[in-house]
Amino acid sequence: MSGPYVIRGSVALPEAELVWRFSRSSGPGGQHVNTSDTSVELRFDLAKTEALPQVWKERALERLAGRLTDGVLAVRASDHRSQWRNRETAAVRMAALLAEASAPPPKPRRKSRIPRGINERRLREKKQRGDTKRGRSGRDWT
Repeated sequence: MSGPYVIRGSVALPEAELVWRFSRSSGPGGQHVNTSDTSVELRFDLAKTEALPQVWKERALERLAGRLTDGVLAVRASDHRSQWRNRETAAVRMAALLAEASAPPPKPRRKSRIPRGINERRLREKKQRGDTKRGRSGRDWT
């Protein structure tokens, strides 16, 4: 593995809490696929971990509730032919998923006011346009 997978800031996925499972993968690889365990499943017990700050953990548990099984987050990777690259892919996906799920909520949008000058100019231009169109008719509008 290429080292700690940073979630955000100085918080990283703890190697000791990651559970790896390997199985035979479908997809590219020819006969190699039938003999080697290249598919990777990475599991991380989000409910019991102490590695994440409590606020992050609560946010992640709430946002990932649909993906969790008994508080455990699972990620599968079988994109590559080698187990090592699939391990890398799974760990990066897990870190990205946790980073997105534990991010603070966006600031609420403040409604902006339309400046008075813009509104007045719009109404003045509408009036001019109406006068122009009215002037095109043969009637005498007064």
